[in-house]
Amino acid sequence: MKTETAKQDAPIDFSRSAVSRYVQLASLFRHRVEAGEWPVGEQIPTVDELAASCSVARATVRQALDLLEDEKLIARYRAKGTFVIGKPQEQFWCEVATDWSGQLMAPEGATIEILASRSGQSVPVLEPGAGTLAAAYQHWRRRHWRNGKPYYLGDVYIEESVSRRIPKKAFETKTSMRILRDLPGLEIAEAHQVLTLGSADPVIAELLQIPLNAPVAYVTRTAIDQDGSIVFVGKGIYRGDVIRLDIKLK
Repeated sequence: MKTETAKQDAPIDFSRSAVSRYVQLASLFRHRVEAGEWPVGEQIPTVDELAASCSVARATVRQALDLLEDEKLIARYRAKGTFVIGKPQEQFWCEVATDWSGQLMAPEGATIEILASRSGQSVPVLEPGAGTLAAAYQHWRRRHWRNGKPYYLGDVYIEESVSRRIPKKAFETKTSMRILRDLPGLEIAEAHQVLTLGSADPVIAELLQIPLNAPVAYVTRTAIDQDGSIVFVGKGIYRGDVIRLDIKLK
């Protein structure tokens, strides 16, 4: 059964974003799959119908559908049409934990790749009042993978005297917060996380294998010891198409 477009969509103002038209259109189509407007197993409207309803060129629709096909959300069949074969959360999903215990666990099936490691580094600018910075930090750049795709790029800064006590292998298997928690003699008095939204620059786009200007989520995490010193800073970037925040309201 073919999924029908009930009515003409409101015109999309593509000029409001620097993101390419087809990427914006792919986000719209992806949302329709995720929301169940285009159910799994159903045929979606034709390229001509989508082009007319969204007031875009047929080539733009094809480019947008190419992205969904690459994500294994849809499949095209000659002489039959295009069908939904999966939903985003079934293909690739990453929960951004909002509590301490959640920060200790890496997503199931995730692997960590070490891209760089440098000593004697300073920490990028932090918000005022975050704590007292140490003289120098050990820096790691790590890329997290799941289901054959990179989903997170992180820069980890750990105070040098603390970092010398951490087994090198730990950074290939554990989250930063888990590494700190497992370290004997280190007491974390405070931990903070700030998340903001943005878009991918050329370097980020290449490392996370996403289009230029695609949506991303920037997260900054800090851990402060009992003496008020910042022992850990994490600067991370999530692909915007794979993350979810689940916050319990009190």
